[in-house]
Amino acid sequence: MAEFSADDPEATRRLREMFGPGQVDSLIRQAIQTCWMMLPDDRKSVDHLESELRRIVDRALKNLRDDSSAFGIGNRPPDPQ
Repeated sequence: MAEFSADDPEATRRLREMFGPGQVDSLIRQAIQTCWMMLPDDRKSVDHLESELRRIVDRALKNLRDDSSAFGIGNRPPDPQ
């Protein structure tokens, strides 16, 4: 597992590279597969899968917004690239 030191001025850039579009795509596809495997047999359809995934993502985004308000995260301007 990669480690990034807080003292490394390149840590943010390196972390972004590590979690680039390819990694994000892979994680989303893994979540889709896991959700499919967890659906009961009588609900295994693309429509049910999509509904559950959207419910999970919506809940996660709501939690992120709530946490952002509560803890003040995400309220600073983005780092210049």
